[in-house]
Amino acid sequence: MSRPVQIAAVLAACLAFAPAAHAAANKVTFGLDWVAEPEYGGYYQALATGIYKKYGLDVSIQEGGPSVNNAQLLVAGRLTFDITSNAFLALNFAQENIPFVAVAAGFQKDPDILMAHPGAGEDNFAALKGKPIAVSSDTRASWWIYLRAKYGYSDSQLRPYGFSLAPFFTNPTAVQEAYVTSEPYLVHQQTGTWPVVMMLSDSGFDGYASLIATSSKLVQTDPDLVQRFIEASAEGWYSYLYGNPAPAFKAILAANPDMTPGLMQYGYDQLKARGIVDSGDTKTLGIYAMTDARWASFFNQMAAAGLYDKSMNYKAGYTLQFVDHGFGLKK
Repeated sequence: MSRPVQIAAVLAACLAFAPAAHAAANKVTFGLDWVAEPEYGGYYQALATGIYKKYGLDVSIQEGGPSVNNAQLLVAGRLTFDITSNAFLALNFAQENIPFVAVAAGFQKDPDILMAHPGAGEDNFAALKGKPIAVSSDTRASWWIYLRAKYGYSDSQLRPYGFSLAPFFTNPTAVQEAYVTSEPYLVHQQTGTWPVVMMLSDSGFDGYASLIATSSKLVQTDPDLVQRFIEASAEGWYSYLYGNPAPAFKAILAANPDMTPGLMQYGYDQLKARGIVDSGDTKTLGIYAMTDARWASFFNQMAAAGLYDKSMNYKAGYTLQFVDHGFGLKK
């Protein structure tokens, strides 16, 4: 399927799947894993343009951040759905027998990166072996383990990461984790040069990112609500990526005044150019696509790295029930 698609055709396809209006809208509380940014544009688009309302949903979006643990809020029942940042968290549900599952994969490519200064000789993952790398505590327990196994890194390389670019600006040999949709732009704004970007997904890392998770109980007792939320959100993403993103931009800026128009546009452009939301399986299965084969590949990668027991029932951490229906594709 080619992109960009004809917007009229996409919206017509979406409308063909849209359910009849419900007598009373279901209240849904949806937690993000960070503050409002263009990476959540599909959700803000669905909210701002009335798509959620059309599906009989009264959606409240709650921002996250470094001091917000949405997984705990979800488990406590204070959220209906949340953004589960990566596939590790979904498999942790299964590993710890927590009754929650990933129901959709928002990102086909993980936007996490390692970022270095140009000209320092740190231009690829292999070149970073033995060099200091600043990553967060969450990353140390997740994709750092993958990099350590693949490239022979050592935990002695680890340096603390405090969600700030200040150490990067003051140290010309600094290497740190970042998000491809934001920090490179901020570095360029400050220094006038673009940093070296090493995208995790380009290394062969096979994990999904920005997944939607909910309770196993809701999947069992109200699958219609789950399906409507997934389809409405997917329609929001198609509208955002291939229509007019202005409504989402306005809503994101209202929620997060620290977001600048320039950073907003950069993040949006990166989502599209890199196929973070819409690429690979989504071209035939629709946005939010997940497959057993991809989950198996990711699990095997991480079991081989020693993070999970090879006998674990990893399939308990996700369900394909609500995706892969070709929703929103051009017919």
